[in-house]
Amino acid sequence: MTITMYGITTCDTVKKARVWLESHEVPYRFHDYRAEGLDEKRLDGWVGKVGWEILLNKASTTFRELADRDKQGLDEKRAKALMLAKPTMIKRPVLELGDRILVGFKPDVYQQAVGGLK
Repeated sequence: MTITMYGITTCDTVKKARVWLESHEVPYRFHDYRAEGLDEKRLDGWVGKVGWEILLNKASTTFRELADRDKQGLDEKRAKALMLAKPTMIKRPVLELGDRILVGFKPDVYQQAVGGLK
């Protein structure tokens, strides 16, 4: 199974997750969606698996800098449009493990999900 991590290189949480994977010798591919973008089909798949509410990082600087009118009355369609326009609003990292995804980084969750894959 190919593991792909999505995020941005400057994110501290992404850095911690990458160090964890590397220190546990778990092979993965990194996709920087700030540099490489993110397609709508992939985002739709993520939303279908975990919901837009999990993916949209309302604590991100990018989200907090939005005008109040853009933050109010969010629904799936508007949230996806925001995340496609500014992928830095997506909670990081997103780890694709075959047909599953993990959002965010918790060492114990990573251990449970990928510990036996080496």
